[in-house]
Amino acid sequence: MENPKLGYFLIISSMLITVATAGPTWSHSIRRGKKQITTLHFYVHDVRGGPNATLYAVARAPITADSPTSFGQINVFDDLVTAEPDINSPEVARVQGTTTSADLRVRAVSMNINFFITAGEFNGSTISIVGRNAVFEAERELPVVGGTRAFRNARGYAITKSYSNDAATNYSVIEYTIYVTSTKV
Repeated sequence: MENPKLGYFLIISSMLITVATAGPTWSHSIRRGKKQITTLHFYVHDVRGGPNATLYAVARAPITADSPTSFGQINVFDDLVTAEPDINSPEVARVQGTTTSADLRVRAVSMNINFFITAGEFNGSTISIVGRNAVFEAERELPVVGGTRAFRNARGYAITKSYSNDAATNYSVIEYTIYVTSTKV
């Protein structure tokens, strides 16, 4: 090799890629100086009815019952998050928060959610997301506004998609891919 520095760069790059892809299939990280760049990919199980419900309506405005968008309804939830779309796949997190139906014209909710990681190297860390989610769009982007522990000072974005929805059982699976940069602790 003509340039030995290039050879060292290729070896180190290869090692970083190997480290970044080792471990759980739902998370990958690369560290650059004091910054950590992480991608998380997992599935949220939203149960809106029945004895095992994880989402509840806690408030409604006078207009909610007559609104095609459920305007004014506030929900609170604590949903299971798994590595795969199957509800029996390993738990990796819980997502907890509130949604408010806040658009008079289209079905969109204002979200305040926290992913509490319960597995792997990020166990005990959180990622906070706040933003508008137009639920019938095929793909939605939401901002990451903070986090704790491994995700201290987190910034980034989440891409969410509806993976499946069973109207008869009020059960949905929502796919999330979160891209986050945080300060290495």
